[in-house]
Amino acid sequence: MPPDTTDDAPGVAALLLPLLGGPANLTSVTNCMTRLRVTVRDPSAVRRGELRALPGVLGVVEDGTAFQIVLGPGTVAKVAPELAQYAEGGPVTARALAERGAALRAARKARNATPAKELLRRIAQIFVPLIPALIGCGIVAGLAGLLANLHRLPGLAPGLAACASGFMSLIAVFVGCNTAKEFGGTPVLGGAVAAVTVFPGVERVTAFGERLAPGQGGVLGALAAALIATRVERWCRRRVPEALDVLVTPAVTVLVAGLVTLYGLMYAAGVVATAVGRFADRLLANGGAAAGFVLGGLFLPLVMLGLHQALIPIHATLIQEQGCTVLLPILAMAGAGQVGAALAVYARLPHNGPVRRTIRSALPAGLLGIGEPLIYGVSLPLGRPFVTACVGGAFGGGVVGLLAQWGDRVGATAIGPSGWALFPLLQGTHGPVRAVAVYGAGLLTGYAAGFVITYFFGMGKVSEATKASEEPAGIS
Repeated sequence: MPPDTTDDAPGVAALLLPLLGGPANLTSVTNCMTRLRVTVRDPSAVRRGELRALPGVLGVVEDGTAFQIVLGPGTVAKVAPELAQYAEGGPVTARALAERGAALRAARKARNATPAKELLRRIAQIFVPLIPALIGCGIVAGLAGLLANLHRLPGLAPGLAACASGFMSLIAVFVGCNTAKEFGGTPVLGGAVAAVTVFPGVERVTAFGERLAPGQGGVLGALAAALIATRVERWCRRRVPEALDVLVTPAVTVLVAGLVTLYGLMYAAGVVATAVGRFADRLLANGGAAAGFVLGGLFLPLVMLGLHQALIPIHATLIQEQGCTVLLPILAMAGAGQVGAALAVYARLPHNGPVRRTIRSALPAGLLGIGEPLIYGVSLPLGRPFVTACVGGAFGGGVVGLLAQWGDRVGATAIGPSGWALFPLLQGTHGPVRAVAVYGAGLLTGYAAGFVITYFFGMGKVSEATKASEEPAGIS
């Protein structure tokens, strides 16, 4: 077995390269927060068993010519550029480009087999790049609130508030830029039309008998406005003579899409955004433990399928409407159940070195709310522990939901982190200390429930008798 070189990005890339079929077999290399995404020309050339057994590889997901190799946060960001050099370093010939294009199209078609899945992927591409700013501004906002509650450094509080609120006040512009970019338009034109929704002067505009308000409709209105702008722009590009395109297309795009936004989209998006906020309020006020149980239990499958990113617009809308998203702390309990289940597997398999090493590698990320390494490296390959992890998350969500129904509602001022990383972003109806206590109670419940249920009911035939040289069913 090769040595563990997970801290040496060139070394890891060198070990992965032959297992993926060599440089000639790579067509593209990208990465997300935890996974290395590799597209190959010939899937049969990939040595899957050796790839899964490589130290540092926490799991492998195959989809046609596309392979997702779970390396964990930090490591994957270092390894991806090293491996990408091999995909980009081959001879640039017409045949090579044609082969690469065909492979990329096939991989894209395999990953996005349905229109619904393609739409969710595109929504994620719009909002995921905004998460770092949302996290940063959320933490600064939490610090500003803490200082205000403690009546400390009053002169600094306005500055912190400005730092925290600046991005959120203009998030519509960034959403518009990303939307236009994702759907084939010019980003700055998408941002220009979306900026109409936050312009202070819209309060003088009347639509459907009501005065508009700056920011009405939130990110939903900005997304819709940018979509309209992209459609108008592409229509103009096909019909306006090239000599006039640079003048006519931008003007028509901003004018038509801007007017549609003002006299239709903003009002409609405002109705939807208000409905989203009211639904979240009523869900916790009336559903309580039952709502939390269901949400906490179903979130892990969404993470496994990558569909959880489709919830980002809902979280962003709640943050704009209410200052926080009350759904995220409940959904984050799924990660707690996953951690508890992993610890139970670790306890039940004291002689299985490969599985225990995988858990030790993936557990820190799991505690910080990044569940993919534990999902693909431990619970999902084993089968039953994935189900019991979902049950553990359901119990944690049920506790947070029940406390919310009793009046201790907790929300997150930003999206992105969960697990322990969410503590600095919490906001509650009774102050930050109570918010931390409520969220912490949910985490502890999720850990305990995930551990107990997995330990006694989640292992199936996998037991302490598993030999150190063997791996449980599904892990190869």
